[in-house]
Amino acid sequence: MFKTLYLVLLLVVVSSHSAWAEDTPIQRLRNFLAKASSLQADFRQVVITEKNETGKESSGVFLLLRPGKFRWDYTKPYQQEIVSNGGKVWFYDVDLAQVTARKLDKAIGSTPALLLTGQVALEQNFTIMSQDKDEGLYWIKLIPKEEESGFKYVLIGLDGDNLAGMELSDNFGQFTRIYFSNMKLGVKIDPAKFDFKPPEGVDVFEDK
Repeated sequence: MFKTLYLVLLLVVVSSHSAWAEDTPIQRLRNFLAKASSLQADFRQVVITEKNETGKESSGVFLLLRPGKFRWDYTKPYQQEIVSNGGKVWFYDVDLAQVTARKLDKAIGSTPALLLTGQVALEQNFTIMSQDKDEGLYWIKLIPKEEESGFKYVLIGLDGDNLAGMELSDNFGQFTRIYFSNMKLGVKIDPAKFDFKPPEGVDVFEDK
């Protein structure tokens, strides 16, 4: 009888622990990454200055195809493309007719979407911390272990197990916040959308 009671109590404890573990923000992030083989979403990006003033806003469409591929198409107030097909990230400013190519490990401070691609070993490169729930979202804080990363931290916000927002804090006291909407997971995306070739006549700058 006592052995049976012990086994029942043990099962309750293990079950409770498993349920709790699955409900942590970090586990929610893992759940999202596990199911987000592809996604499409609208986004709105806001820059907050070091004086806590709202700076420029922009918006567009975000595409992700794991592993290693993503694309930001900024449409307002200016046209810009940020594209990665693994290995490099291309930044194309249409108005300036200028392309900048950065190595993958040097680009996270400019486009935190790299954290979602499967190309970056999160636990190896970041200290990962659960944050308090805020504005109905679960938040995860990723602090780079490399001192010369170019940014202080990235926050990833989840609505349940779905991506809802990101925030990047740079070394100059400025914040970049990204809000996602109309997100579709598991959509079919043509891999060719992640192939980038600099247009003729533009200036190209590459990290060596």
